[in-house]
Amino acid sequence: MYQRIGGPAYKADLENALFLDKAFHHPHKKFLTIHIAGTNGKGSVSHMLASVLQAEGYTTGLYTSPHLLDFRERIKVNGMPVSKQFVVEFTENNKRLFEQTKPSFFEMTVFMAFEYFAYKKSDIAIVEVGLGGRLDTTNIITPEVSVITNISKDHTAFLGNTVAQIAKEKAGIMKHSVPVVIGETQEETRDIFIQTAGKKNSKIYFADQYFSIAYGMKNMMNSVRYNFSNCYHWTFHSLDTDLLGHYQRRNIPTALMVLAVLDMKGIRVKLGSIRKGFEQVRKSTGLLGRWQEAGYNPLTICDIAHNKSGIENILLQIQSTPHKTLHMVLGFVSDKDIEEIQQILPVNAKYYLCEPDIPRAMKISVLSAGFKSKGFVFKEFYNVEDAYREAAANAKTSDMIYIGGSTFVVADFLRWKKSIT
Repeated sequence: MYQRIGGPAYKADLENALFLDKAFHHPHKKFLTIHIAGTNGKGSVSHMLASVLQAEGYTTGLYTSPHLLDFRERIKVNGMPVSKQFVVEFTENNKRLFEQTKPSFFEMTVFMAFEYFAYKKSDIAIVEVGLGGRLDTTNIITPEVSVITNISKDHTAFLGNTVAQIAKEKAGIMKHSVPVVIGETQEETRDIFIQTAGKKNSKIYFADQYFSIAYGMKNMMNSVRYNFSNCYHWTFHSLDTDLLGHYQRRNIPTALMVLAVLDMKGIRVKLGSIRKGFEQVRKSTGLLGRWQEAGYNPLTICDIAHNKSGIENILLQIQSTPHKTLHMVLGFVSDKDIEEIQQILPVNAKYYLCEPDIPRAMKISVLSAGFKSKGFVFKEFYNVEDAYREAAANAKTSDMIYIGGSTFVVADFLRWKKSIT
């Protein structure tokens, strides 16, 4: 699987996907879909939409990747993971087909998801792109609305070395006459999206031009209230959510714009369902690893932000969160541009460098060499558990511990934490 070994598992074409789609009799045509791509935020937006649609009463499928603790997190209907029995039976029943076609792990799981959504008689499914867009297995669907959250440099070996090149790959999910929502207006990508949408005869909406958040404030109910300075389509001026990351102020307008487009198409969602859905995203969908509070005294946060843009957003929130000394447990995968990430990391933090438990992990020798050259204060560990234990032993109650750098660092931490509770 790509998440574990990287490039050798990546298939840059849709040949297998189209063959499998025919073999499975096009299961994705049995329910409506929303297709979501983007560098950062697509997981949060996907879960927001799923929570709202569930609150409205739609039987809602959700396909995301990668998983953190359990493979079944990838495939959910109304917040419940696919059953173990379905996973086993799907694999056994299609063994001969898979031996013939030799699909990637991702290709197999996409069709498992589509079959499951059809089996559960889903009304609508939110389908998250795995990597890129144009050549992603999920791109065989024709959705009700296409969504691109934002664009920044990531997976450059596959998608291109510039933001413009990456935007063209993401824009590949646009379909003829299907409306498209762009989460953020970016100078480098705006014209690319407009031109592509024009060629596809697709109405394009830049969400941040319709919804603007003035500020957000955490309340006593451990949720955040966001206040709008501009709110298209609906009349509310504030919205509460149980997703605590400040960066959600970029994702909320995207989700709201998608809901507005669905409403225009006759897929109605009441205001009360929108409020309820945003209030309980984590509760109703099981979303993990987004500014997740994993402990207190000291405050311990884990987050799956894993590229420069995502980590910049995290650092802004860390700066606005009261603490004395910052302890950062960090690990990365081998294809990350660690030098550009090091350039934005705070020099006065204490670092505990580690390797996530996957073959694709950046070796501790490579990671520590870069940190040493930049003059950071750090210690080396060969697993996440030991790195966290050392950080916890050194941190005072008024300090802050952050665990991240990779989805797999967060996964290792949460798995270990679950094992001891």
